[in-house]
Amino acid sequence: MTAMNRRQLLQTAGMGILGYSASGWLPQLAAEVADNPQRRRQCVLLWMSGGPSQTDTFDMKPGHANGGEFQEIATSASGLRFSEHLPKLALHADKLAPVRSLSTQEGDHDRGTYMMRTGYQPRGPVRYPSIGASLAKELGDTSETSLNFVSISPYRTLNPAAYGSGFLGPKHAPLTVGAVDNGPVEAPGEGYAELRVDDLEPARGVGKAQQTKRLELWRMIQNGFLATHRTASPIAHHTVYRKALNLMDSEVSKAFDVSQESDAVRDAYGRGRFGQGCLMARRLIERGVAFVEVSLGSLNAAAAGWDTHQNNFNSVKALSQQLDSGWASLMTDLQDRGLLENTTILWLGEFGRTPVINNNGGRDHFPRAWTCVFGGGGIRGGQAYGKTSADGGEVVDGKAQEGDVLATLCAALGVPPDHENISEQGRPIKITEGTPITEILA
Repeated sequence: MTAMNRRQLLQTAGMGILGYSASGWLPQLAAEVADNPQRRRQCVLLWMSGGPSQTDTFDMKPGHANGGEFQEIATSASGLRFSEHLPKLALHADKLAPVRSLSTQEGDHDRGTYMMRTGYQPRGPVRYPSIGASLAKELGDTSETSLNFVSISPYRTLNPAAYGSGFLGPKHAPLTVGAVDNGPVEAPGEGYAELRVDDLEPARGVGKAQQTKRLELWRMIQNGFLATHRTASPIAHHTVYRKALNLMDSEVSKAFDVSQESDAVRDAYGRGRFGQGCLMARRLIERGVAFVEVSLGSLNAAAAGWDTHQNNFNSVKALSQQLDSGWASLMTDLQDRGLLENTTILWLGEFGRTPVINNNGGRDHFPRAWTCVFGGGGIRGGQAYGKTSADGGEVVDGKAQEGDVLATLCAALGVPPDHENISEQGRPIKITEGTPITEILA
C-alpha cells in the first residue's frame, strides 16, 4: 500500500470517526479515587488570559489615586483584604495565599504567556513543556489508559506552544475541552455555556454499525503499518487515535457532562464558560485527574478579557463576578468532599496591569510588580506574601520571579522543581528554575 493510499484511508477510517484535530489526545479517565485516602496530589490552574489587574483584585491600594473605583472588603483571614467583587472568595481567604510581589521580565502577551506557563523564556531550540504537562507526568497514573491533564476553555492564540507538552511528547499533551482559539463565544443570559470535549463525538451521520466497520478497517491499516514503521511519529499518531477510541467507548466520558449536576449546583458555579469549567474541573478531580486548568478570559468582544487597556473597571467587575462564583464553589465542593487538602490551586496570568490608570480608563501591561494566588493543599493560607509600594509601582518586600512561582507549585504538590527531563537535544531540563516560597508552604 502506498503512503498516499494509506493517508486517504486514514482520513476515511480515522478522521471520519473522530473529527480529529491537533487539540490533544483523549485517553480514558483514571478510576474513581475520591474516597481513597492514598490518592495522589492534584492541581487546578486557574489561568487568566490577558493579564489580570492585581490592583483591582488581591493587592488593592485604597486611598491612593491608583486605587481606582473598587472598595476592599474584609475576609475570613485577619488583615487580609480582597476586592468587593470577590465576596465569596473572601470567605475562603483562610485557605488562600496571595503572592503580591511578582516581578518578571516579559510584558508581551505571547512571551509572557509562554514564560509563566513553562517557567522559561521563549528562546533557543528547546520546546519547553507547559507546567501542566510536566506536573501531570509526575503526578499522574502511568497506565496507558489514564487521563492526567485536561485544559478547559484555553485561548491558545497568544502562544499555542505555551499550552502543549513540548519535548515531553504527545503522551503528556492535554485533552482540550471547549477551546476559544477563534475568539470569544460567551452568550450571557442564554442558558448554560456548553463545553464539549474536542473530537469525542462520532462524525455526523455515521451509525453504530458503520462506525464499527470503520474502526475495524482503521485497526487493520494501523497494525499493518506499525509492524514495519516503529518510529516516533507513527507511534505518536497511533497513540492519539487509540486512546481517543478508548475514551469514546467508555462510560467515563460522562464525567465531562456537567448537565448531570442539578441546576442549583450549576448556578452556584455560574452559567458562563469559566463557572461551568470549574464544575467540570471538580468532576475531573473527583475521578483522579492529576492536573486540570480552567481559563477565564473570554468576555464580550475580547477573547483575552483581562487585557483591560480601556474600560478596566466594568470589565474587571464582570470577570471578577465569574471568578468569584466559579473559584469559590470549586473550593467549597472540594472541601466538602475531602479533596481540597490534596488539591493545590494556583490563580495566575501572564503579567499584571499598571497601577496608573490611563486616559481610556484602563490599565496597561505591567510585569514589574503583580500578583498570583495559591490555595488549597500544601499551602498555608490566610496570609499574603510580599509587598508592593503604596502606589503599587514597585516590589518592596519578597520579590519573586516566574521560576519561584512554579517551584512553589511543585513543592506544594510534593514534586521536586529541579527534577530533570531530557529534551529532544539530549539536554537535562529542570521542571523549573526557581526557589519555592517556603513561607506559604504548609
